[in-house]
Amino acid sequence: MYGDAETVRKILTESGDTWAVVGLSSNEHRAAYGVARVLQRYGKRVVPVHPKAETVHGEQGYARLADIPFPVDVVDVFVNSDLAGAVADEAVAVGAKAVWFQLDVVDVEAYARVHEAGLDMVMDLCPAIEIPKL
Repeated sequence: MYGDAETVRKILTESGDTWAVVGLSSNEHRAAYGVARVLQRYGKRVVPVHPKAETVHGEQGYARLADIPFPVDVVDVFVNSDLAGAVADEAVAVGAKAVWFQLDVVDVEAYARVHEAGLDMVMDLCPAIEIPKL
């Protein structure tokens, strides 16, 4: 498992409240849509990151992490594992404090790079499942 209970708790409670959700679009049938809504209910600001740059849940979307004109605390990744490593590297580049790879998103090399850069990270977990446990 890539994310002990203390790291999960720290990201959810101490890393900050601005979450960039990579892969979030206005498609209500995608998991990212529901998870973003749960994060909002728990006081997180959700910033959609998707090539379409759509407004979702009342928040302006951006095509890339680098396009967001304000600091992002956590990058929540809803893309295929083969694309997730590049997103993790972008999260480090934009100065995020933590990276969260969703259920079934796994890239062990990216996990190592993010930790080497000094960020917290969990992988193959869902914040919408974990946050009610706190």
